[in-house]
Amino acid sequence: MVRAAKTIVLGGRVVFILSHVDHQRQAPARFRGHAAAPLIGLPEARRAALIEVSQKSGPSAVDSASSEVVSTVEPAADTSAGMPVSGVLDDSDSPYDVIDLLLLEAFSAGREPVARSKELENVRPTARLLPAHARVIRDAETDYLQSLLAVGEGWTVRAVHWKRNRRASVTVTAVTAELADQQLALATADAVEPQDTTDERVPIGFWYRSPRGPRRIPRTIETAAWPQIRGNYSGRVTAALEPLMALTSITVNGRLLLLHGPPGTGKTTLLRAIARQWRDWCRVDCVLDPERLFGDPAYLLDVALGDNEDDEDEDTPRWRMLLLEDCDELVRGDAKSAAGQHLSRLLNLTDGLLGQGRKVLVAITTNENLAVMHPAVVRPGRSLAQLEVGRLSPAEAVAWLETQAADAGAGRLMPSFGPEGATLAELFAIRTGAGSSVDPIPAPGTGLYL
Repeated sequence: MVRAAKTIVLGGRVVFILSHVDHQRQAPARFRGHAAAPLIGLPEARRAALIEVSQKSGPSAVDSASSEVVSTVEPAADTSAGMPVSGVLDDSDSPYDVIDLLLLEAFSAGREPVARSKELENVRPTARLLPAHARVIRDAETDYLQSLLAVGEGWTVRAVHWKRNRRASVTVTAVTAELADQQLALATADAVEPQDTTDERVPIGFWYRSPRGPRRIPRTIETAAWPQIRGNYSGRVTAALEPLMALTSITVNGRLLLLHGPPGTGKTTLLRAIARQWRDWCRVDCVLDPERLFGDPAYLLDVALGDNEDDEDEDTPRWRMLLLEDCDELVRGDAKSAAGQHLSRLLNLTDGLLGQGRKVLVAITTNENLAVMHPAVVRPGRSLAQLEVGRLSPAEAVAWLETQAADAGAGRLMPSFGPEGATLAELFAIRTGAGSSVDPIPAPGTGLYL
């Protein structure tokens, strides 16, 4: 069975080498040196061109040492006329791979030398993603993905729709640039659903690195306004947050926002409130794999540059804030030795060469204590703000429960608190009946080894 195809140049000839999974078996003689099987559904002229390419292929031979089928094809004198396409498929390929291969045939052969593509987000579930009079010749669909290949007079379109995350990719090849632009506009017309921008929901993008490269998935998330959650934080934290919430694009001073404190203190809730408060001037992107972001310079560059899709004026782009949650390994004192260049690239993004000319803020949450963080992260002048989002004091915790009970019309709760108080997560557990007291924090011990 054929596993893969590779191309080399020997003596001025293009040589296609078709490797086999089982080297004891050889491809049937009738398939050696030929293009893929007849492409049922393609226009007659296109099928004839593929058959002609197969018939013009040079003699095939089997290399006994490597059990590889080798065929040679003389390169065309005029490369602008196009180049032949030879596809080899096996049981590791999917119908989607076939559609991808068929799309390239007319473009590679030169009959449709112009290609246009467009990536879409927030696609309507019912979007067809094809021009009205397109003739579908291939249709592959699963529960989460649909891929269509359609043709028209002088053009071909492939539409891939990822249903679960509401993304789509549309590619058109055509005989002229005007025709390609026209058909792409028809295929994508009214395909995107306007995002919900009510007061309770905020648009946010989620970055991750896929097998095909960096991807950004837009979503809208529910957020609470700052006045609604102000009482969830201690007086010290609230006083530090007030100027941060009042920040504007003109008053930004520093690029790094650092929120640290024990788990369950409301750091993520706070970031959502900031996203809502700043949404008029700052777009928010959450990076799902920060360890890969700072380990891959190409990925980092894509995220740092962004796509500016929401900018109304290219001369005055909006600010962007990258959210990196639970990045303890990036900011602790041994980050330089433990994570290599990760810390250096983080700092370069905030106030180094990479960050110059880009309106990018970086917000990091961590459970690490400020005392154990790397000095380069917490040095003066680098941070927009460094906030310890800690536990509520015993008095603040009791007041929080009394307010919640009064709002719900319930009886007064009488939990027990130690001198260290309680986290927001512990208070919510008490309010819902999942807990009645807060266990004291154990004092750090010496350990068994000195």
